[in-house]
Amino acid sequence: MAKIHFKYGAMNSGKSDTLIKTAYNYEERGLKVLVVKPAVDTKGEDKVVARGGHERTVDIHANADLNLETEVTKHENIACVLVDEAQFLTQEQISQLFRVAKQHDISVICYGLRADFQTQLFPGSERLFEIADNIEKLPTMCFCGSQAEFNTRKVNGKYVFSGEQVAIENGDNIVYDSLCGKCYIREGGTI
Repeated sequence: MAKIHFKYGAMNSGKSDTLIKTAYNYEERGLKVLVVKPAVDTKGEDKVVARGGHERTVDIHANADLNLETEVTKHENIACVLVDEAQFLTQEQISQLFRVAKQHDISVICYGLRADFQTQLFPGSERLFEIADNIEKLPTMCFCGSQAEFNTRKVNGKYVFSGEQVAIENGDNIVYDSLCGKCYIREGGTI
């Protein structure tokens, strides 16, 4: 029986790079994959882009109204669905991916963040923690050398800890990074 997996990590933990490598490994064996990316993620436009420069074309851009079960099952002979930035999917879309695995026997691997820059779970991630068969943390490092756990947002070079949950492109210079708990608090984050 196919499973739904959630591979999560803080910013810069290699989630997109791992997705691209996983797609390559499936296709090297002659197995067909579909790559899904939420439409709200405009970085890379129609591609999944890893920090190291690797990229992969997206097969399905998922706006919040798209039924992923219906969309995936339009395709034949799919071995695996790979989802980048799964935290941006709706809870219902995560449930649809669960049905893709359980009712259509297609493996689903979701990559994403656990929580936002204010330590709040994203809706898609929350649902994955509730129903995923396997959950794996992809580690990354803080600037101090400790393991990073928290995502941070910098606007015009300064850490911010308030604002909308999602801010990708709004005219400001927005950068996301990851910090350990000690550094997160030192920079002004509250728990």
